[in-house]
Amino acid sequence: MEATLFTFPSTKPPWSPFSVSSLKPRFNNPFDCQIKKFNHSSKPRGVPGIRAAISRTKKEETIEKVKQELEGCYLIAGIEYKGFTVKQFQELRTQLPETSKLVVAKNTLVLKAIEGTEWEALKPCMTGMNAWLFVHSEEIPAALRPYRTFQKEKKLENNDFTGAVFEGKFYGADEFKTLETLPSKAEVYAKLLGSLQGPASAVVGTIQAPARNLIMVLKAYCKKLEDEAAGN
Repeated sequence: MEATLFTFPSTKPPWSPFSVSSLKPRFNNPFDCQIKKFNHSSKPRGVPGIRAAISRTKKEETIEKVKQELEGCYLIAGIEYKGFTVKQFQELRTQLPETSKLVVAKNTLVLKAIEGTEWEALKPCMTGMNAWLFVHSEEIPAALRPYRTFQKEKKLENNDFTGAVFEGKFYGADEFKTLETLPSKAEVYAKLLGSLQGPASAVVGTIQAPARNLIMVLKAYCKKLEDEAAGN
């Protein structure tokens, strides 16, 4: 009796180079790679560098602006401006004389601009938030008066002068009375003319006055001589 062999089909299909299973590990979807590599939250390269360059440029422009204001300047005063509004600043600027400029700048930038000059004496008031008043006139009291008036009208008692430099000397907030009561040019001229017509002791007293007054006295005397020569 012959044995009959029965063969049953295998549950596993024969391998084929075109089968899905053979292609799967070898096939890479290029779109999957691109999607994985692209990150919507990433920032464009170079932006931090651009921002740093812009910031550095603005700082340099501020320093240069302060240096320009130092030319022909007679006095620089700091004003505590914390709490000021933009509208108040704009209004204050309109009340200042043309010979006075109000500049808002960081203490570090102002300090950089005045480095190596007589204005370095401002260092004691380089704290807090300051606006800087540059006075390009010999009439110091007239230059300070508008802010005092503005300060009272707006009730800005906490926004006082923080300090000032005049003729190379630093004046603290408690010494502003001295600056605000300096004689005007007209008063110095009147004093000179009076002393010239008076006894010698009056002339000596005028000469012993502060350097600023003496310079103004000499200018007034020269002008008087010029006027007399022109009249003759």
